[in-house]
Amino acid sequence: MRIAEQLLPGGEPTLARPKGYDRGVPKYSIVVPFHNEEENVTALYDRLKAVMEHVGDTFEIVFVDDGSRDRTYRMLEEIAAVDSRVLLIRLRRNFGQTSALAAGFDHSQGEFVLAMDGDLQHAPEEIPQFLAKLEEGYDVVSGWRAQRGDNFVMRRIPSRIANWLMAKLSGVDIHDFGTTFKAYRREVIQNIPLYGQMHRFIPALASWYGASICEVPISNPPRLHGASHYGISRTFRVFFDLLTIRFLLKYMTRPLHFFGSFGLVGVLAGFAIAAWLFLLKLFTHGHVMSAHGPWFVVASVAILAGVQMIGVGLLGELQVRHFHAPQNRAPYAVERIVRLRSPEESMQG
Repeated sequence: MRIAEQLLPGGEPTLARPKGYDRGVPKYSIVVPFHNEEENVTALYDRLKAVMEHVGDTFEIVFVDDGSRDRTYRMLEEIAAVDSRVLLIRLRRNFGQTSALAAGFDHSQGEFVLAMDGDLQHAPEEIPQFLAKLEEGYDVVSGWRAQRGDNFVMRRIPSRIANWLMAKLSGVDIHDFGTTFKAYRREVIQNIPLYGQMHRFIPALASWYGASICEVPISNPPRLHGASHYGISRTFRVFFDLLTIRFLLKYMTRPLHFFGSFGLVGVLAGFAIAAWLFLLKLFTHGHVMSAHGPWFVVASVAILAGVQMIGVGLLGELQVRHFHAPQNRAPYAVERIVRLRSPEESMQG
């Protein structure tokens, strides 16, 4: 997929170089996906810029427009036109939050990467506590919505159940897997393939690579503008994600151990029943087919299913080879990348 890069002209006398800007590799990258959030764009940028300038280290803000149909992209483009610390990525259509985050991670450059939502339900003022934990040496810092303001029955109870199950299945002892508000070391996040709805399980996947993980409490203010993109239907999909993540954590590099175990049980059970029927025929000389006909069917199905499961396991082993030899295929398609030219680049161009 061809990627078009648009560098906006700059360097005019009225365009000052932003405070804390360095054309070199920034220390922090803040990745924010947007989908139809025109009412929140300006406020989020202003607060985010103020917080990061107060932190004092070099940073970049990576905004990802995930196929918005309102004025979100135009407003983000206006911001990118005046602040060279802002990188704007526009996806060709709505690929979903996980893919939007993957696009932001792939195009960010910072040593530390922080992700957050664009609906102002994540307070930018809480970013320094994430950065402080990264500086302490943690690889992943996850936000914990200890006091949630969501509907108790429709959101909070299902979320608690899902988080409890996820903690038990993954062995990662954190309270809130669902929030996007997390911070990572680059070497950790770049090793985690993101697709589907896997962004909420990054801590579990990171634990597989031996990452150190902690969590910090965050606020959960109500949405003031726009409509939520999440509904109760997402809760049901989480169950299947839990099965997927459990399988990935335990059998990602050895799928034959999972499928082969069921297959071996099926084959052995089928042959055991067949042997029993053969011995009955051999020693009783009776009409085994008429007396025990259903058992012939059971034995045949068990052997056939067992062989198929072993075959699936072998196919899985082939996929593992592809996993360890990635093709660098991205789960998104970029339409445009926007970044302001620095004054030095304008003079050279």
